[in-house]
Amino acid sequence: MTAVPLDVLGPSGTYRAHHRQPVSDVSGRVVGELGLAPKVFVGRAMGALRAATPLPVDERVAAIAEAGRLFATAELGGLTPEAYEHAVSRVAGLPLTVVRAATRTLTHRTTHLHRGLQFARPAGAVTDWRDPLTRTGRAVWARRGDVLAVHAAGNHPGTHSLWPEALALGYRVAVRPSRREPLTPHRLVLALRAAGFGPDHVVLLPTEHEPAEAMLRDADLAYGSDEVIREHADDRSVLALSPGRSKILLTKDVDWRRHLDTLVDSVAHHGGTGCVNATAVFVEGDPAPVAEALAERLAVLPSLPPEDPKAGLPVQPGGSARALERYVLGRAAGAARAWLGGDGIADELGDGSAVLRPAVFELDRPDAPEAGTEVPCPCVWVAPWDRTAGVAPLRDTLVMSAFTDDEALVDALCDDPTISNVYVGDHPTHWTDTGMPHDGYLADFLMRSKTVLRG
Repeated sequence: MTAVPLDVLGPSGTYRAHHRQPVSDVSGRVVGELGLAPKVFVGRAMGALRAATPLPVDERVAAIAEAGRLFATAELGGLTPEAYEHAVSRVAGLPLTVVRAATRTLTHRTTHLHRGLQFARPAGAVTDWRDPLTRTGRAVWARRGDVLAVHAAGNHPGTHSLWPEALALGYRVAVRPSRREPLTPHRLVLALRAAGFGPDHVVLLPTEHEPAEAMLRDADLAYGSDEVIREHADDRSVLALSPGRSKILLTKDVDWRRHLDTLVDSVAHHGGTGCVNATAVFVEGDPAPVAEALAERLAVLPSLPPEDPKAGLPVQPGGSARALERYVLGRAAGAARAWLGGDGIADELGDGSAVLRPAVFELDRPDAPEAGTEVPCPCVWVAPWDRTAGVAPLRDTLVMSAFTDDEALVDALCDDPTISNVYVGDHPTHWTDTGMPHDGYLADFLMRSKTVLRG
């Protein structure tokens, strides 16, 4: 495969930067070449976004839906959909089935994006000051700014199905792709432009650290999970995405054996790489049978190259996989028992890459710090829990899937401000649907309500 040119997509079109960085697959083979925008280019691009006038809202919504269709069906940047998905699988080390599912998810979300945004809009607010209701006073849902900087994560292509909401709301958007996997944002920006957004409405700015800082300063708002975003996490104009640490709770009034398929699916879906994958299971009673059953089911997943249609586990370069293995085993040194299916979790494929095998660890107390460990593979910590522990061990959770009939406990989980989402009953932690918040609505950050009263 010839190295794919991943050029800067600036406000005047494609820009072939002098400074370029190779993009390698999990075996170390170069499959792409990423152009890096210099600081002066970034400044000019951000200025062009600020000067641009948004498309009318109906045109924006239609263009985003069309972009989702093109993303899934068209040749963009020299790559057919099949070639793009194969390349992402090899570069990110994600099973090909996961990448294909992410394409379907992006198409679904862009098709229904406008409907989804209506769930986020306050029930009493209108979207335009011209609405007749403003004659007697009404809240108008308005942008907090004009330009959004997205510092994109590279752990999963599905993360890029969220930020097009900002375009629908009238923002102009600058995307700094992750060097780990720049193929998805590059393809999406090309699709958005082909669907009708001008090059001064959405840009792709791969950069070094210093230009990325300038990109953030020149935007009104920014969100993402890279190093630059984390450095500014206390800034109210920055939304920093944090690890999911999604959890499952099994109380003694529920027979967990009936739900084992859902438990396994919560841990291993997405290859265990998503923030919505379960990384800890709390059991009211003896955790050992649950841990053993999970380990037995997860152990049968095969070690295969990521592009194999039967692959279900992530792959990393051999050095990275072994480093992750050392980290996990170091964290697990105090575990009561470990089920690894072997001596470790890095299973060499012979081409310089290694599969990240599942790992199940049993802990001996609910407040063990190891239960907060999150790594990009199916790795789950199974701990005992009782009513005296309360919700404290369950906090700081993106998705809390509670298998219980205890309504008072569900009340406590829903009331806890550090638990973002609560699923009660037989629902995997990765479940989502159009209009449902992920970690709150992105629109909560992008928009505000202001009173408008007119004669």
